[in-house]
Order: sequence, then C-alpha cells, then structure tokens
Amino acid sequence: MTAVRTPPPPRLPMRDKAEARDRAWGGVSPMLTRLAAERATGVLVRERGTLHLAEGRVVHAESPLAPGLDVLLTAHGTLDAETWSQAVAEADGAPGAGLLLAGRGRLTRGELELCHLEALYDAAYFALAPSSSPGRFRYTDAGRHGAVHPVTVAALEHETLRRRDLLHRIWPDPATDEAPLLHSDALAAPGLTARQRAVLHLVDGVRAASDIAHRLGRPAFHTLVDVRRLAAAGVVTRDPAAAPRTPGPTTRGTPTPLAVRGPARPSDAAMTDPLRVADPDITLLKRLRDALESL
Repeated sequence: MTAVRTPPPPRLPMRDKAEARDRAWGGVSPMLTRLAAERATGVLVRERGTLHLAEGRVVHAESPLAPGLDVLLTAHGTLDAETWSQAVAEADGAPGAGLLLAGRGRLTRGELELCHLEALYDAAYFALAPSSSPGRFRYTDAGRHGAVHPVTVAALEHETLRRRDLLHRIWPDPATDEAPLLHSDALAAPGLTARQRAVLHLVDGVRAASDIAHRLGRPAFHTLVDVRRLAAAGVVTRDPAAAPRTPGPTTRGTPTPLAVRGPARPSDAAMTDPLRVADPDITLLKRLRDALESL
C-alpha cells in the first residue's frame, strides 16, 4: 500500500488589521465614513453639532453642548479673554487663533494640541449622537481653521463609542444628560471627589450638565461622567417636569471657575480607561486627558 501525502494548503494572506478596520468602519455615521473614504473637504452639519473635514480628516468640531477651545484656554488662566478675542478677530476663527498665538509664543504647541483635541473629541461626541434628522454636508475649499492636529474618522468614531459605553457602564439611564438637574432627597454620598463636589455645587434645578461644564470651564463629557456617577449614587436627579433641551446657539463668555479643584486623579476610569485602537491620535488623546484632568 502506497501512502499519498497531500501538500499543506497555502497560507492565507495576512491583512493589515488597522487598514481593514478603517476601510470597514461605519458604526456611527455612514455619511462621515463615505466622506473620509473620498477624502472630502467641507463642513458636516448635524443636529447637535458640526464637523469640519480636510481631505477626509476631522480638523475641528463644534457643539452648543460642549465648551469650545476658547473656554478651555481661558477658564484656568492659560490665556486671558482679551488676548483670545483679539486673536480670533485676526485669525477669523478659533483654531486659527490658537495657531496664531502659538506662533507668537503665547501658547506652546503642546498646550494648543491638547486643548484643541479635547475640544474636538468633546464636541464630536455630541455631534455624532443619534439624530432624528439627516446630516448635511457642504463642500468647501481648504479649511480656514488650519490643521492643529487632524483626526481620522475611524479614531473619532471609536472614541465616541467608547465614551457612550463608559457612560452606560456608570449609569445606564441618560435622562440626566441634558435635562435640568436637581438635588435628590438623599444625603450626599460619602467620598465624593473634589470635581464631583464642584458639579454638585452648581446643581440648582435650572442648569443642565452642559451649563455646568461651561461654568466650570471643563469638557462636557467629563461633566457627564460626574453627573452619571452622582445619579448612580442617588445624589442628583433630573427635573421630571422639564424636557431635555434642544441644542441651539449659545453665547460663550469667560466661565466662572470655582474654588473647588481637586488634584489629578490618574486612576479615574473616565480618563484612563485603556483604548483599544492602534492609532497615533489615541496616544495624544490619553496625554490630553491626564493634562486636562489636572486643571
């Protein structure tokens, strides 16, 4: 009897996982994914915010629910409001103003990139929220905003989903995210952090989480994390008679920072949960979390 040896099957071709992920990704906004694939330049307007694209990458984001670059830079003394206003007038826009001030030595490039990225991811979280109305895209020439640090659509969408998941794990009811907040009848939970006490101090039955974020000069997502934790502890609740607010234009001034500030807390899950996306933007995002958390 003759043994017949069958040759082993050929090895399957190896794929670049990061590249395959970027090609296949479309979990948050199919329109945004298509715009990234065609390397579009322009403005995507959605119900809760606006994304500015340059060659398929996001270079700027705005939402009335999130403090902008102006608030993050002026709230804690990095810049004074007058200097910022003058730069905005000269540069015709916030990111351009940041680049102008960095060029003049009023900001370090690192400070600008960290605050710009935090403002971008913060506004994009709201801009990419599920919506009942379709987005609209307007093609433009090269953006006037300048490129402080462009972000890939894949990294932006992965971070948005990570943030949604984190909030759900803290407290699965989103009712306190946009409605006016009230103190509950329960006593304050022991062991509140300085940041949570600062949020609690501004709960008055009128302000929503986004209003508190503007007053504190902190990213809105950070405030949502604190509000969800306070809700989970039974310390705050929403006004049952008030409907969630519809995002609209807001007048941004210099926020009033409170005296209650805590030290950096690197162990805080809201800021240090590991990201599982192999993207260079993520490393910088983790750095900016640590830096802004120390404010």
